[in-house]
Amino acid sequence: MLRCPPQAKSSSWNDPLARSRDARQAAKAATSAGASPRATVAEPGDAHFTHFDAAGRAHMVDVGGKEVTHRVARAGGRIVMQPATLAMIRDGAARKGDVLGVARVAAIAAAKRAADLIPLCHPLPITRVAVDLHVDAGDSAVTVEATVETVARTGVEMEALTAVTAGLLTVYDMCKAVDRGMRIEAVGLLEKSGGRSGHFLATPRKA
Repeated sequence: MLRCPPQAKSSSWNDPLARSRDARQAAKAATSAGASPRATVAEPGDAHFTHFDAAGRAHMVDVGGKEVTHRVARAGGRIVMQPATLAMIRDGAARKGDVLGVARVAAIAAAKRAADLIPLCHPLPITRVAVDLHVDAGDSAVTVEATVETVARTGVEMEALTAVTAGLLTVYDMCKAVDRGMRIEAVGLLEKSGGRSGHFLATPRKA
């Protein structure tokens, strides 16, 4: 698991060039001191939406001062349906063909287009996308989990979430002729590593 040193705070926080300079200085200082970098947790007073500038206008966040690190994000979700619909998917009897195979390809393709769909998302050089789909007979659902990796200055959480969402929507599209009441739910980030914020592992949701 790779982590970046905490970013030094500056009175010029809203100045992109100052942020870049401060981040580089903090990284060099931590490396020189031999300190073990730790993920930082924002204090309540420091929390803010980074996609808005000091004037409240939307902008693409400046990541120029961040370190290039290996970053991984894993997201998941599911689509609940009638047992008969699930059986058709499991048995390969859907009229449009291999539902899970098509959904997997759709998820991978969507991960590569996240920046085209989400206006303030950075285009990233994705190095790996893996998508797993499972038939859950107990809950009468198909689960989708996507893992995305990159070596870059910002993370791939949005790419993983986009992949999961596209995969679930593809399952809906391929099966809606027999079950329009299917329900997409529980889409969320499961885990991420790399970058200044360090490792994140989602707390299991209560049933």
